[in-house]
Amino acid sequence: MANERDKRLITETGVAARVAAVVEPAIEDLGFNLVRVKITAENGCTVQIMAERPDGTMSVNDCATVSRAISPVLDLEDPVPQAYHLEISSPGIDRPLVRASDFERWTDYEAKVEMAVPLDGRKRFRGFIRGVENGAAIIALPDVKEGLDPIARLPLTDLAEAHLVLTDNLIRESLRRGSAPADDEDETDDDHTPVEPVRDAPGRDDSNSTKE
Repeated sequence: MANERDKRLITETGVAARVAAVVEPAIEDLGFNLVRVKITAENGCTVQIMAERPDGTMSVNDCATVSRAISPVLDLEDPVPQAYHLEISSPGIDRPLVRASDFERWTDYEAKVEMAVPLDGRKRFRGFIRGVENGAAIIALPDVKEGLDPIARLPLTDLAEAHLVLTDNLIRESLRRGSAPADDEDETDDDHTPVEPVRDAPGRDDSNSTKE
């Protein structure tokens, strides 16, 4: 299980939260971390589950392993009240930042952050990650007006959304670290994110779903 310090700071609500509660223990038992659960109207209804290894990598084979492990659990608990497609993927290059360790791993890369609780009347920040100090993500803000503090200290407990900004430097670094596959990887999406192919949820009524 994830240690207390490295639990997810940004979590889901509603049906996505029920899915996360069902799949997270199984994912962690395999040695992976749950990143995010997202439910969209794509193909009628798609349940997207992002996961990764503790070092930030996630291959197509890893996606398949997670899919095989959580499918029976989803069948048993049935947290989604309609037919759906299940998609397992890596977080992608411009990945969500959901743990304190994410802000440390991606220090010096650009991020967008939205706060659930405004900081000095401001909710949205964009700048370069400078790590974590005293329970806050440190963000260096470019083009700050003279006289204002160029460093934002964003309390981790007040985060609503955070993700990396897609840049050439980020793409190169992601490929170097192995958190995104090379162009000749068998199954990828447009951002070279390993994806377990979308399939109909087993045991569900798929009469209104488009088969792959």
